[in-house]
Amino acid sequence: MVDLTSHVRTPAWIAEFRGFIMRGNVVDLAVGVIVGAAFTSIVNSLVKDIFNPLLGLLIGGIDFSNLFITLKGEHMATLAEAQKAGAVTLNIGMFVNAVIQFLIVALAIFWLVKALTRLHVREDAKPAAPAEPSRTEVLLEQIRDELAAKNAASTK
Repeated sequence: MVDLTSHVRTPAWIAEFRGFIMRGNVVDLAVGVIVGAAFTSIVNSLVKDIFNPLLGLLIGGIDFSNLFITLKGEHMATLAEAQKAGAVTLNIGMFVNAVIQFLIVALAIFWLVKALTRLHVREDAKPAAPAEPSRTEVLLEQIRDELAAKNAASTK
């Protein structure tokens, strides 16, 4: 039986790609995207299911998702009906929803960054232990001291 796997070379770019993927930054970015997607669904629900009904109630029962202007075609009672009928619409309510969602995400990110900044400042406030001098620094200090001693001896 012949082992063909020993003769097949893996392209160099595969090892390069594997190294790229396994970097900490790429993994962190992937986690951030996944958490961001989950956070987006939470914000969408918050706007659609909590804020819009409350805002609609406060301003007289208007449902933002059905706030639209028909530009061409028959005007229908809901946006879904108008789109199904093929009408061209300006979806003002959907835009209002997007603005509210953006503001919620921006506010959440603001508070997250503010909290992380406070934690970072607290970590920086801790006194750092003085670093040991490097071997080069120690040798330079010895050379300096020897030169100073020779200069002192020659001036006497």
